[in-house]
Amino acid sequence: MQVKFLLASVIATGVLAGCTDREIILPGERLGVREVLQDSANADAAALENITLAANLPAATNNAAWPQSHVSPSVRTTHAALSDTLTPIWSTSIGQGDKRRARIITDPVVADGRVYTIDSAGRVSATSTSGEALWSYNLAPLRDDASQALAGGLAHDNGRLYVTSGFGTLTALDAASGQAIWTQRLQATATGAPTVFGGLVYVIAGDSTAWAIEVEDGRVRWQSDGLGDVGNVAGAAPPAVNNTHVVFAFGSGAVQGAFRQGGLRLWSADIVGARKGFAISLVDDITGYPVIEGATVYAGNHSGNVVALNVNSGERLWTAPHGAMDPVWPAGNSVYFVSDLNELVRLDATDGRQIWAVDLPGYEPVRRPQRRRDAAFANHGPVLAGGRLIVASSDGFLRSFDPASGDLVSQTEIRGGATTRPVVANGTLYVVSTNGVLHAYR
Repeated sequence: MQVKFLLASVIATGVLAGCTDREIILPGERLGVREVLQDSANADAAALENITLAANLPAATNNAAWPQSHVSPSVRTTHAALSDTLTPIWSTSIGQGDKRRARIITDPVVADGRVYTIDSAGRVSATSTSGEALWSYNLAPLRDDASQALAGGLAHDNGRLYVTSGFGTLTALDAASGQAIWTQRLQATATGAPTVFGGLVYVIAGDSTAWAIEVEDGRVRWQSDGLGDVGNVAGAAPPAVNNTHVVFAFGSGAVQGAFRQGGLRLWSADIVGARKGFAISLVDDITGYPVIEGATVYAGNHSGNVVALNVNSGERLWTAPHGAMDPVWPAGNSVYFVSDLNELVRLDATDGRQIWAVDLPGYEPVRRPQRRRDAAFANHGPVLAGGRLIVASSDGFLRSFDPASGDLVSQTEIRGGATTRPVVANGTLYVVSTNGVLHAYR
């Protein structure tokens, strides 16, 4: 009993002492934890000096359309024609803008004189290239509310618009009128853009199942299962397709190559690796969607790696220590992308060596220094147009960079800030802002 009393007395004395002692404030500079970790993570990258190197770009071409994601070579305009100075020519609402629980995640597509978009409420819209609203289509089923699922992605081919949705559907619409032709249920959410090639629509559902759907009537040609994961971002990767192969990216971080006609699996490669000290590195989704360029597939994860793979065998050619927040843009002798550290990066396409990296807008400024910085700007792109790399940012600017040196060339205001990647067709750049407005620049 005496022992217990003595022990209690000691603890009480220690607590009181702790309450009465003054806190010792050590002298010296105060550094935020995030800054220290970022400096540590960038130690090697900081030692690399940016190099100005000829980009050897292909000539700019005046493309009439931007019908699908640029991940497949058959629909990609590597270098679109665009004027040196961008001037706003019109803006028009496409519906609901970004909300707390609903975001616009769909890039515009352009074909046959129309721009197609999806707002954050799942409404598909067609707008003429002069800014006139043409038609709209609601993706939410009659008995469901639009807020219950995110929208999906778009692909245009041969007069039809193919649309995925978080309600687990793939729908073919008549591109001129917006009338539904057929709908296929995919048994899981489908928030990534589809890819259309050779009579088939390829799509990922639930971040874990690959589908090949007949364009004529929506029947299933084949499907293949991968591995899903809970730590994913909204919007699955659009499949990348060439004449022989289709490449899928799953939520687990796996990239898989298959024969596009029958779905026979050829190879599988896991993109793993993360930056130490960053919470976002726990997200291992493939945000740098697979892009086919010649015999090479480029892909990157959210947490710190970009890889080059052989499209025929899946053999890894090189690995670069950068995460990719958007698909890379291959051009000339380089690949360009927005990294997980909010940098625009140029790598040598042959060996993955960094040529230069330049800062993009990062965390939003705060009024009080002691407040944590919990909001960041999003940087979408890049696209190569008019001899420069263009990145659209949520801070309210389109920025143009020199592909050879990475130098900032110009910037143009986007009211509301960008929420999609820019696309270019017929010498006009289109981008959607966070307030649900489609902007056109020329």
